[in-house]
Amino acid sequence: MSGIVYFVPTPIGNLDDMTFRAIKVLKEVDYILCEDTRTSGVLLKHFEISKPLRSYHLHNEHNATDKVIQDLNDGQNIAIITDAGTPGISDPGYLLAKAAADNDIEMICLPGATAFVPALVVSGLPNHDFYFAGFLPQKKGRQTKLKQLAEEKKTIVLYESPHKINTTLEQIKEFFGEHTKVSLSREISKKFEETKRGTIQELIEFSKSKTLKGEIVLVVNNVV
Repeated sequence: MSGIVYFVPTPIGNLDDMTFRAIKVLKEVDYILCEDTRTSGVLLKHFEISKPLRSYHLHNEHNATDKVIQDLNDGQNIAIITDAGTPGISDPGYLLAKAAADNDIEMICLPGATAFVPALVVSGLPNHDFYFAGFLPQKKGRQTKLKQLAEEKKTIVLYESPHKINTTLEQIKEFFGEHTKVSLSREISKKFEETKRGTIQELIEFSKSKTLKGEIVLVVNNVV
């Protein structure tokens, strides 16, 4: 009988966001897949979880997945976590989920932390119909993607890094229009959590007025 693979969300900032169920699962599995063993090691030590860690990240997941599936077929129960948030949401996890589905292996994803949901809720923009786009392409296909998103008649949710945020905001103004409404959330669940709402021009001025740090979630709507 094959084992179960658990997709376990980890805190995106505040350690109190770790659920009792997540801790219980991580203590019971045979081993844990993680992006960075050092980062995850700190988290697991905090919650007194002592299980073998195996590296599983964007650069090795293609090669590592076959071995994980073999272990699952041998009856081992395995958890996958990322440095922060829910596995598979702009983080490693999709390839494992696809392989598990292809091999009829049971999967369980625990509810838990992910950055875009709180950012969408507090944006004040329509959240009944939204498009989660994750990170935009770095170079090739970026403008094509922005054109596609600008045609969507729904709220758009994007992830962005601090060093690209000014460029991205300028591009949103170019492709979505100057009347576009935007909400910018950063450092979600951390001490310096902040959300700024306004027109795209107001957000451009805000972003250029200070050095933004931490993971950023943009919520964009040009049909409000």
